[in-house]
Amino acid sequence: MTASRSRPRSHRQKTVTAGTDEKRERILKVAERLFAAQGYANTTIEQIVRELGVTKPFVYYYFHNKQQIFETLSWQPAVECFTAMDFAADDVRPAHVKVTEGLERLIRATITHYPAAFFPYREPQVYRPQYLAAQKKLANHFYDCLCPLLEQGRRDGTFDFSETRITALAACSLPGFLYAWYRPDGRLGPDAMVHELSRLAWRVIGLH
Repeated sequence: MTASRSRPRSHRQKTVTAGTDEKRERILKVAERLFAAQGYANTTIEQIVRELGVTKPFVYYYFHNKQQIFETLSWQPAVECFTAMDFAADDVRPAHVKVTEGLERLIRATITHYPAAFFPYREPQVYRPQYLAAQKKLANHFYDCLCPLLEQGRRDGTFDFSETRITALAACSLPGFLYAWYRPDGRLGPDAMVHELSRLAWRVIGLH
């Protein structure tokens, strides 16, 4: 499990202290807002520096380049989303309880990490092959957890579906398409949106 959550390596990490962590987060917060507003290609290190009111060496001390900032912003949401079906080995709850809880976790993580969680859907061409390989490993882990639980729930009579993989992909595509229309200031607040989308996902898997 540790390996699947590991950040894809690209550059030597700086020694983390309370101060450095706070400064890194400040850079990430500004960059996230700029990437969301104008896209990766139209956002420059110069703009990030100007928004922060610092010099370029300040940013380059923590991040090698713009791409590393973008990948760092994308990685935490990826981990939280793709470990949503992780349950303790001694968790003996029925499959339908785990699946419904896991799908709700997935949707909540996607919404909580707006807008960074949507970057991979908006601009998949930005990422390095190493990053995409690590992300794929996480995704495979997620479906390796979800599909057996779906099949167990079907055997128990709590789910009604035909094709396991297709059903899993369909249920999980709901949060994936959020990037095209979700707005945090929309008519439904985050909690209400999680509730509505979770109910739709449960319908896809044929929850009785």
